[in-house]
Amino acid sequence: MTIEWNLILRLLIAGLLGGLVGYEREFRAKEAGLRTHFIVALGSALFMIISQYAFEGRQHDAARVAAQVVSGIGFLGAGVIIFQKNVIRGVTTAAGLWMVAAIGLAAGAGMYPVSIAATLMTVICLEAMHFLHLHYGEKVVNISVENVSPDDVLKRLEALKVAGVGVETYAIVGGVVQMTLRLKNKRYLEQMQTVLAIFEGARIENLS
Repeated sequence: MTIEWNLILRLLIAGLLGGLVGYEREFRAKEAGLRTHFIVALGSALFMIISQYAFEGRQHDAARVAAQVVSGIGFLGAGVIIFQKNVIRGVTTAAGLWMVAAIGLAAGAGMYPVSIAATLMTVICLEAMHFLHLHYGEKVVNISVENVSPDDVLKRLEALKVAGVGVETYAIVGGVVQMTLRLKNKRYLEQMQTVLAIFEGARIENLS
Protein backbone atom coordinates (compact mmCIF):
# COMPACT_ATOMS: atom_id res chain seq x y z
CA MET A 1 0.00 0.00 0.00
CA THR A 2 1.45 3.33 -1.02
CA ILE A 3 1.51 6.23 1.37
CA GLU A 4 -1.22 8.02 -0.63
CA TRP A 5 -3.69 5.17 -0.09
CA ASN A 6 -2.77 5.03 3.57
CA LEU A 7 -3.63 8.70 3.94
CA ILE A 8 -6.90 8.25 2.08
CA LEU A 9 -7.75 5.45 4.49
CA ARG A 10 -7.17 7.84 7.39
CA LEU A 11 -9.58 10.35 5.83
CA LEU A 12 -12.19 7.64 5.25
CA ILE A 13 -12.01 6.36 8.82
CA ALA A 14 -12.18 9.89 10.21
CA GLY A 15 -15.26 10.70 8.13
CA LEU A 16 -17.04 7.47 9.06
CA LEU A 17 -16.35 7.90 12.76
CA GLY A 18 -17.47 11.52 12.71
CA GLY A 19 -20.54 10.51 10.74
CA LEU A 20 -21.43 7.92 13.38
CA VAL A 21 -21.57 10.61 16.05
CA GLY A 22 -23.44 12.87 13.64
CA TYR A 23 -26.02 10.17 12.94
CA GLU A 24 -26.84 9.98 16.64
CA ARG A 25 -27.28 13.76 16.75
CA GLU A 26 -29.43 13.77 13.62
CA PHE A 27 -31.53 10.88 14.94
CA ARG A 28 -32.27 13.02 17.99
CA ALA A 29 -33.17 15.97 15.71
CA LYS A 30 -30.35 18.18 17.01
CA GLU A 31 -28.89 21.32 15.46
CA ALA A 32 -26.02 19.60 13.60
CA GLY A 33 -26.32 16.18 12.03
CA LEU A 34 -24.47 13.55 10.05
CA ARG A 35 -23.15 15.80 7.28
CA THR A 36 -21.77 18.44 9.62
CA HIS A 37 -20.01 15.94 11.88
CA PHE A 38 -18.68 13.99 8.88
CA ILE A 39 -17.16 17.12 7.33
CA VAL A 40 -15.69 18.35 10.64
CA ALA A 41 -13.97 15.01 11.28
CA LEU A 42 -12.82 14.76 7.66
CA GLY A 43 -11.45 18.30 7.66
CA SER A 44 -9.65 17.78 10.96
CA ALA A 45 -8.01 14.62 9.63
CA LEU A 46 -6.96 16.44 6.46
CA PHE A 47 -5.40 19.26 8.48
CA MET A 48 -3.46 16.70 10.50
CA ILE A 49 -2.24 14.93 7.35
CA ILE A 50 -1.20 18.25 5.79
CA SER A 51 0.70 19.23 8.93
CA GLN A 52 2.57 15.91 8.91
CA TYR A 53 3.33 15.35 5.22
CA ALA A 54 2.93 18.57 3.25
CA PHE A 55 6.15 20.15 4.50
CA GLU A 56 8.68 17.35 4.13
CA GLY A 57 12.24 18.58 3.96
CA ARG A 58 11.32 21.84 5.67
CA GLN A 59 11.45 22.82 9.30
CA HIS A 60 7.90 22.66 10.68
CA ASP A 61 5.89 21.79 13.76
CA ALA A 62 2.99 19.41 13.06
CA ALA A 63 1.38 20.23 16.39
CA ARG A 64 0.76 23.86 15.40
CA VAL A 65 -1.85 22.96 12.78
CA ALA A 66 -3.62 20.61 15.19
CA ALA A 67 -3.70 23.35 17.82
CA GLN A 68 -5.34 25.74 15.36
CA VAL A 69 -8.04 23.14 14.62
CA VAL A 70 -8.80 22.89 18.33
CA SER A 71 -9.24 26.63 18.70
CA GLY A 72 -10.93 27.14 15.33
CA ILE A 73 -13.65 24.55 15.94
CA GLY A 74 -14.94 26.79 18.71
CA PHE A 75 -16.41 29.18 16.14
CA LEU A 76 -18.39 26.38 14.54
CA GLY A 77 -19.53 25.09 17.91
CA ALA A 78 -20.75 28.53 18.93
CA GLY A 79 -22.91 28.62 15.81
CA VAL A 80 -25.07 25.69 16.95
CA ILE A 81 -25.68 27.08 20.45
CA ILE A 82 -29.04 28.83 20.61
CA PHE A 83 -30.30 31.09 23.40
CA GLN A 84 -34.07 31.28 23.16
CA LYS A 85 -36.58 32.34 25.80
CA ASN A 86 -34.06 32.04 28.63
CA VAL A 87 -33.11 28.51 27.55
CA ILE A 88 -29.73 27.52 26.12
CA ARG A 89 -29.82 24.76 23.51
CA GLY A 90 -27.15 23.03 21.45
CA VAL A 91 -24.34 22.86 24.01
CA THR A 92 -24.11 19.06 23.78
CA THR A 93 -24.07 19.20 19.97
CA ALA A 94 -21.33 21.86 20.10
CA ALA A 95 -19.32 19.59 22.41
CA GLY A 96 -19.93 16.76 19.94
CA LEU A 97 -18.45 18.82 17.11
CA TRP A 98 -15.43 19.58 19.29
CA MET A 99 -15.12 15.86 20.00
CA VAL A 100 -15.33 14.74 16.37
CA ALA A 101 -12.63 17.28 15.54
CA ALA A 102 -10.40 15.51 18.04
CA ILE A 103 -11.43 12.14 16.59
CA GLY A 104 -10.55 13.40 13.12
CA LEU A 105 -7.13 14.57 14.30
CA ALA A 106 -6.48 11.18 15.88
CA ALA A 107 -7.54 9.31 12.74
CA GLY A 108 -5.51 11.68 10.59
CA ALA A 109 -2.47 10.86 12.71
CA GLY A 110 -3.04 7.13 12.15
CA MET A 111 -4.19 6.47 15.72
CA TYR A 112 -7.04 4.19 14.65
CA PRO A 113 -7.70 2.34 17.97
CA VAL A 114 -7.80 5.63 19.87
CA SER A 115 -10.15 7.31 17.41
CA ILE A 116 -12.49 4.31 17.28
CA ALA A 117 -12.54 3.99 21.07
CA ALA A 118 -13.25 7.71 21.45
CA THR A 119 -16.11 7.48 18.96
CA LEU A 120 -17.70 4.52 20.73
CA MET A 121 -17.40 6.19 24.13
CA THR A 122 -18.97 9.38 22.75
CA VAL A 123 -21.95 7.59 21.21
CA ILE A 124 -22.47 5.43 24.30
CA CYS A 125 -22.34 8.51 26.53
CA LEU A 126 -24.87 10.40 24.39
CA GLU A 127 -27.28 7.46 24.26
CA ALA A 128 -26.93 6.66 27.96
CA MET A 129 -27.57 10.26 28.98
CA HIS A 130 -30.55 10.44 26.63
CA PHE A 131 -32.02 7.35 28.30
CA LEU A 132 -31.46 8.73 31.79
CA HIS A 133 -32.85 12.13 30.86
CA LEU A 134 -35.93 10.58 29.25
CA HIS A 135 -36.74 8.41 32.26
CA TYR A 136 -35.50 10.51 35.16
CA GLY A 137 -35.13 14.06 33.84
CA GLU A 138 -37.53 16.99 34.10
CA LYS A 139 -38.87 19.72 31.86
CA VAL A 140 -39.15 23.28 33.11
CA VAL A 141 -42.43 24.93 32.14
CA ASN A 142 -43.36 28.57 32.76
CA ILE A 143 -47.08 29.34 32.75
CA SER A 144 -49.20 32.39 33.51
CA VAL A 145 -52.84 32.53 34.56
CA GLU A 146 -55.12 35.56 34.77
CA ASN A 147 -58.04 36.33 37.08
CA VAL A 148 -57.17 33.95 39.91
CA SER A 149 -57.54 35.05 43.54
CA PRO A 150 -54.63 34.51 45.96
CA ASP A 151 -56.63 32.06 48.10
CA ASP A 152 -57.62 30.08 45.02
CA VAL A 153 -54.00 29.97 43.88
CA LEU A 154 -52.91 28.26 47.10
CA LYS A 155 -55.59 25.60 46.72
CA ARG A 156 -54.59 24.91 43.15
CA LEU A 157 -50.91 24.79 44.02
CA GLU A 158 -51.70 22.18 46.64
CA ALA A 159 -53.56 20.19 43.97
CA LEU A 160 -50.44 20.32 41.79
CA LYS A 161 -48.29 18.95 44.58
CA VAL A 162 -50.75 16.11 45.17
CA ALA A 163 -50.53 15.31 41.44
CA GLY A 164 -46.74 15.12 41.69
CA VAL A 165 -46.06 18.33 39.74
CA GLY A 166 -43.12 20.26 41.17
CA VAL A 167 -43.72 23.97 41.79
CA GLU A 168 -40.38 25.77 41.68
CA THR A 169 -41.56 29.38 41.96
CA TYR A 170 -44.77 31.37 41.73
CA ALA A 171 -45.68 35.03 41.95
CA ILE A 172 -48.76 37.20 41.54
CA VAL A 173 -48.05 40.33 39.51
CA GLY A 174 -50.88 42.67 38.58
CA GLY A 175 -53.49 39.97 39.02
CA VAL A 176 -51.53 37.52 36.84
CA VAL A 177 -50.15 34.37 38.42
CA GLN A 178 -46.72 33.41 37.04
CA MET A 179 -45.35 29.97 37.87
CA THR A 180 -42.34 27.85 37.08
CA LEU A 181 -43.16 24.15 37.16
CA ARG A 182 -41.07 21.01 36.83
CA LEU A 183 -42.67 18.09 34.98
CA LYS A 184 -41.24 14.59 34.79
CA ASN A 185 -40.20 13.67 31.25
CA LYS A 186 -41.64 10.19 31.66
CA ARG A 187 -45.05 11.60 32.70
CA TYR A 188 -44.90 14.85 30.78
CA LEU A 189 -48.17 14.59 28.82
CA GLU A 190 -50.09 13.30 31.84
CA GLN A 191 -48.78 16.04 34.12
CA MET A 192 -49.32 18.76 31.51
CA GLN A 193 -52.95 17.72 31.20
CA THR A 194 -53.24 17.93 34.98
CA VAL A 195 -51.78 21.44 35.00
CA LEU A 196 -54.17 22.64 32.30
CA ALA A 197 -57.10 21.04 34.11
CA ILE A 198 -56.25 22.72 37.42
CA PHE A 199 -55.39 26.10 35.85
CA GLU A 200 -57.95 26.52 33.10
CA GLY A 201 -56.91 29.11 30.53
CA ALA A 202 -53.24 28.91 31.51
CA ARG A 203 -50.79 30.27 28.96
CA ILE A 204 -47.55 28.37 28.49
CA GLU A 205 -44.63 30.79 28.30
CA ASN A 206 -41.84 28.41 27.40
CA LEU A 207 -40.69 24.79 27.42
CA SER A 208 -37.12 23.53 27.94
